[in-house]
Amino acid sequence: MSETTVFDDLPGDLMIWVLIISELLVFGAGLAAFLAVRITDPAGFAAAQDMLSRTGAGINTAVLVTSGALAAWALLLRKSGRRGKARITLVAAAFLGVVFMVIKSLEYASKAAHGIAWDTHPFFTFYYLLTGFHAAHVVAGVVVLLLVAWKDAPANIEAGAAFWHMVDLVWVLLFPVIYLLR
Repeated sequence: MSETTVFDDLPGDLMIWVLIISELLVFGAGLAAFLAVRITDPAGFAAAQDMLSRTGAGINTAVLVTSGALAAWALLLRKSGRRGKARITLVAAAFLGVVFMVIKSLEYASKAAHGIAWDTHPFFTFYYLLTGFHAAHVVAGVVVLLLVAWKDAPANIEAGAAFWHMVDLVWVLLFPVIYLLR
């Protein structure tokens, strides 16, 4: 008889959780650094923040949260034997990841058109580092969702959805800190 551990109750493989926790620690350190530097220039950070599109970021929040819900739903569909619907749902979740990237690209293009770069102000250094690193995770997550739609074993979907939820969680933290916090 084998002994059970706390890790036995985690959805997905232990290694996906090692990845997720390490990524959350990296993003957490970035957010902590952002907040620490913000204390030194609250007026400058507020003025820089006013140059962002809160509407676009709010829409992107809804897009990613909906995509995460679709990824979770895909796992339920697959476990209930509705393989085709699960695959379509995963592709829809990935498509919303692409929508997120289109909106984020439009925001980056708007900043570039106004001459705003990573070295314009410390706020934008953190803005580009944090949202750019997140965008790289969105792209990776889209690829993961499409791969698990193709290789759609429940364990694969569970691991892919867990990664995608980490991407969602990071955005749900980045959005208020970067776009809303005064």
